[in-house]
Amino acid sequence: MKIAVGSDMKTHLTDIVVDDLKKRGHEVEIFGALVKTPALWAQVAVDVAEKVAAGNYAQAVLFCWTGTGISLAANKVRGIRAALCHDAETARGARQWNDANILAMSLRAVSEQVAKEILDAWFGASPSTDPEDVAALEYLKKVEEKSMLTSSAS
Repeated sequence: MKIAVGSDMKTHLTDIVVDDLKKRGHEVEIFGALVKTPALWAQVAVDVAEKVAAGNYAQAVLFCWTGTGISLAANKVRGIRAALCHDAETARGARQWNDANILAMSLRAVSEQVAKEILDAWFGASPSTDPEDVAALEYLKKVEEKSMLTSSAS
């Protein structure tokens, strides 16, 4: 799978995750501070999210200090479902019930071991085919389209 990884800071955790993704057999491309600094978290998030939304990458992993900012910024891009995950069960649920396509993690709160557990859960889960889950995602797509129409009319 082709995966984008971006962060506003290069840390031991970002290096560990990039290496782990490569060991899993993924084709990884890095962005933001993993390439050069300075890197604004909002800019990194939007850049990577736009590439995922365009189909250049199947998924992405994003980092910032709390993970909150980068996930909020990524979710501004149409078609993106970025999930901030601090544990494996949240990651599993994000993929299964929300068909999340961007995993966001905190550089401050996630340890190396927990990051590996999160990646195991994320890549071990598949999007649900349960009609209720599918209907929820379809509803969100309609809200997103309506929001795009409303904002362009302003």
